[in-house]
Amino acid sequence: MVARKTLRLAPLASPRARAAELNRLLKTNAYKYYALDAPEVTDAEFDCWLHELKALEAAHPELVTPDSYTQRVGGFISEQFEPVRHAQRMYSIDDAMNLEELDEWLARTDEALGSTPEHPVAYTCELKIDGLGVALTYTNGEFECAATRGDGTTGENVTANVLTIKDIPHALAAAGASRVKDGGLGQSVEVRGEVYMPKRSFVRLNEEADAAGRTPFANPRNAAAGSLRQKDPKVTAVRDLETFIYSVADEAPLDVSSQWQFLQWLRDCGFNVNPNASRCTSAAEVHDFCANALAHRDDLDYDIDGVVVKVDSFASQAALGFTARAPRWAIAFKFPPEEKRTVLRDIRIQVGRTGVLTPVAEFDPVLVAGSTIARATLHNIDEIRRKNVRVGDTIVVHKAGDVIPEVVGPVLELRPEGAVEFQMPAACPSCGSPVIREEGEVAYRCVSIDCPAQATERLIHWGSRNAMDIDGLGDELVGRMVEQGLLTDVADFYDRLTEGAFADVSTGRQSVDGDDIVVGKVIAKKVMAQVGESKGRGLSRVLFGLGIRHVGANVAGLLAKHFGSMQALMTATEEDIAAIDGVGPKIAASVREFFCVEKNVAVVERLREAGVVLEEEQAEPERPQTLAGLTFVLTGTLEKYNRTDAGNQLKALGAKVAGSVSKKTSYVVAGEAAGSKLTKAQSLGVPVLDEAALDVILTTGNLPEGASV
Repeated sequence: MVARKTLRLAPLASPRARAAELNRLLKTNAYKYYALDAPEVTDAEFDCWLHELKALEAAHPELVTPDSYTQRVGGFISEQFEPVRHAQRMYSIDDAMNLEELDEWLARTDEALGSTPEHPVAYTCELKIDGLGVALTYTNGEFECAATRGDGTTGENVTANVLTIKDIPHALAAAGASRVKDGGLGQSVEVRGEVYMPKRSFVRLNEEADAAGRTPFANPRNAAAGSLRQKDPKVTAVRDLETFIYSVADEAPLDVSSQWQFLQWLRDCGFNVNPNASRCTSAAEVHDFCANALAHRDDLDYDIDGVVVKVDSFASQAALGFTARAPRWAIAFKFPPEEKRTVLRDIRIQVGRTGVLTPVAEFDPVLVAGSTIARATLHNIDEIRRKNVRVGDTIVVHKAGDVIPEVVGPVLELRPEGAVEFQMPAACPSCGSPVIREEGEVAYRCVSIDCPAQATERLIHWGSRNAMDIDGLGDELVGRMVEQGLLTDVADFYDRLTEGAFADVSTGRQSVDGDDIVVGKVIAKKVMAQVGESKGRGLSRVLFGLGIRHVGANVAGLLAKHFGSMQALMTATEEDIAAIDGVGPKIAASVREFFCVEKNVAVVERLREAGVVLEEEQAEPERPQTLAGLTFVLTGTLEKYNRTDAGNQLKALGAKVAGSVSKKTSYVVAGEAAGSKLTKAQSLGVPVLDEAALDVILTTGNLPEGASV
């Protein structure tokens, strides 16, 4: 295996400024990766930023702050799902970016554990699956709950969706009972692993998306994450997800003393365990495993991006412990991305929906990781300076674990004479309007709201999931409708675009006879039905969909809730808007600026005339907080209520709803087949209510007669 080569880059800013910039990049892109399933940079670029930040903080300890990305696990919790607190924290794993770093870790670990030639430290090597981390809880041997990793402490409850994954056992096999210390499966056990999408399923899913005009997923990891977070479990069920399980929150209840034994216990219980694992007792054996995994990664039907090396002994793991974000007893050797050399021919400017000018590298086509690439974003002028790339350079490009191309840097010894630094344009290349760069921002921006280059991106944004959620409006289709003059602004969806015109839109592909393939009546009918349904999405989605600068989904919700209608917002002063908690003067100025443009107001009026709802549905009046100070735990199957819905209704009455029973629990509501939570409540003397009592509480807002804490 060849160690990763280091490229010479331009000098960096001061350590403090660079650390701040790295933290900003990491946090912004982690949110896009974990919360939105929409990464904009490669895994390798993200890992390099994190690696650089760690090195900076090691050299300058004064730069380490509690909110530094190096001090967190990573991940975000969506408000779409009920939160679930993990039995034990789910940590990240530190990375080794090359063999030298892996060897340094092995040497430190061997020394810490007193390794000798006669008694070497053993390691378990496993493939690092590129999927979505999940925790599965089993109580009395029965599947109870599934949660994503989230922020490491609390995850998202995706139980209903996980139940559709075929290889997850609904009950632990009896073969595993012999290795549980009490001789049975009566204890609660939380096992962990990865949900992934096989490559064959990913190809099929994207073919279906392409046929329907939807935006394809960037890679199998994104597809798995998006599929697991569906509101409708039926959608998850047809996505062909699979799992590999490989760890446990707490091994204490199990009669196993090592990771190698634990993997066998998982197999005995019926879990899907990756067969590509090995127990190694030397650095040479670890190297061989890594080299073999790298050589055969393309032979697998699932994506891997490295090898996880763990100290095998659980006792030794406990002795080594954890840092703030990762175990000291494990490391992830990350595969070097496949890199190719090519020539940078031009740096062109792409204008996005918000007017941001993004430099894009255009280079001689080159085959990387199975596909030909000829373009890659350079993000902004600061990144161009940092990477020190110039037109005419021989550059190194790669794709890391996904399909997003990246320029790594130049081969400086091959730089041609006379190559000059790239300069951002003073005028927008699309409309000629002035370009500005506001203080404190890295982006250059076109100030013209009428810039035609922004039209397509604005229209795509309007139909996106968090805006008007128009399924079937793929980027390519929207672009072609703009090209063919069918769409110029968002109101055109409702008062100009017809089903017939949509059906005749060219997809850009040709039949075997050479004829243009059009969208067709079936897809056009489905999409136009979605357009019609989108009229009733409400004010907050309309505000987000309009693409007002600085107005994200959360701010749009705040504005809609406060003003209630578009008319009230449009007539509000900048001071009125800025006074809203969570908005502030910068956003307020942007909102007022938007509604001061006649064309924008005209588009809003056309939306109103077309029947688009420009009011926010008012929330039901708050119920009296009659249950304030009380904590409920719901367990078992309820006949009349869904447990999540019942919990939300209890919260609306002021109660707290917990996931586990303790001495502080006020009441346990027990349905049929209530398990360990009911047993614990009885042992602690916590009052237990049946569903009839719950019905009284939710109907009247009061505890039934005779109920006491």
